[in-house]
Amino acid sequence: MIRYLLRRLLGMAATLLLISALVFLIIKLPPGDFLTNQIQELRGQGEAASVARAEFLMRQYGLDRPVVEQYLAWVGLMPGPAGFSGLLQGDWGWSFEFDRPVREVVGDALWLTLVVNLAVLLFVHAVAIPIAIYSATRPYSLGDTVVTFIGYVGLATPSFLLALVMLFYANRWFGVSIGGLYDPAFEGKPWSADKVLSLVSHLVVPTLVIGLSGTAAMIRRMRANLLDELAKPYYVTAKAKGLTRRRALLKYPFRMSLNPFVADIGNLLPGLVSGSVLVSLVLSLPTVGPLLLGALKTQDQFLAGFILMFVAALTVIGMLVSDLALAWLDPRIRLGGRRR
Repeated sequence: MIRYLLRRLLGMAATLLLISALVFLIIKLPPGDFLTNQIQELRGQGEAASVARAEFLMRQYGLDRPVVEQYLAWVGLMPGPAGFSGLLQGDWGWSFEFDRPVREVVGDALWLTLVVNLAVLLFVHAVAIPIAIYSATRPYSLGDTVVTFIGYVGLATPSFLLALVMLFYANRWFGVSIGGLYDPAFEGKPWSADKVLSLVSHLVVPTLVIGLSGTAAMIRRMRANLLDELAKPYYVTAKAKGLTRRRALLKYPFRMSLNPFVADIGNLLPGLVSGSVLVSLVLSLPTVGPLLLGALKTQDQFLAGFILMFVAALTVIGMLVSDLALAWLDPRIRLGGRRR
């Protein structure tokens, strides 16, 4: 197991390095950058002092160097104007759009994104798994038909439309402020018990909106997997040997039906980050999705690059977690076993 983990960690490091090169190359593909476009605009307006500051920032962050040198300095594999100061050294760069360090721009957005995604994951699994078990053990019954219909509605409902409807009724019935993850009165204030309670109350709407389609899809997939497992001989044999229906279901078919979902952990978290951008814009959520969209539009390369690397890191870590969870869940899977 230790050798397997070491191999995987080395592979993760190499993967992230390759992803960082692709991310930087894609960001640099459009002509110009934030400072170059700003310099051209300022020169057209005749603001010499602002042009001088923008040119100073270009030299300070090495944007006047060749692309390869810019990439190596951004990662931290080559000394830049300030020496070795890149991602590997914990320096996430400077956001030219916000005129602040990237660390300050994404500070709260990072952990709020994780909070929202964790709430969505808990909601999806807590709702989908019991419903899928009920639906699979009572196929083509009235309850199964109702669940199937609700699932199709959940998949077909546009998230942004559902977000607007839920915002209206949450404000009308429960007095929840429209947009954001806490009341405007707590904006910029330190965290307290009241602010945490406000966060919890505001999490309900985005959790339901983002998680609805995922819940409906998981119910359909897990129902199909369970129906397939319940028809296999080992389940019939387990009941014939005296196991109760509930124990036989949970001990074998249920565990096997979870394999596809555990294997998808690596894609689930980054998928929630990228897939909830539109919902985040509608709900005015202070997460990294809208920040990434704005950074790509304005070519704020250090901000966009860090957020994309954050999503990539979630992916490779999720893949490792899914492999370990699969080995624990399915006894047929062994990590680092000998080849026959």
